[in-house]
Amino acid sequence: MEEIRQALGVLIALGVLGGALWWLRRKGLAQFAPAIRGGGKTRCMKVVERLTLTPQHSLHLVQVGERTILVASFPGGCARVDSAPERAEERVASR
Repeated sequence: MEEIRQALGVLIALGVLGGALWWLRRKGLAQFAPAIRGGGKTRCMKVVERLTLTPQHSLHLVQVGERTILVASFPGGCARVDSAPERAEERVASR
């Protein structure tokens, strides 16, 4: 009788976990497979480079569409340092 109760408890726990996973997938909060590069949405933002200054301070060079942005991150938050449009010769070199 005890084995049946244990098996039933395991089945109920697995059922609750399965239901939670189904709900999360339905809401778009869980995925099983990684996104296929080039096959889905095109990315408009990418990290070009990261420079660590101290353990808590760093600079990030981020490309957003046609713009390149330099962002400083620090324990209190982050701030845009500089922003510039992408130069034509950089676009040709990256292709």
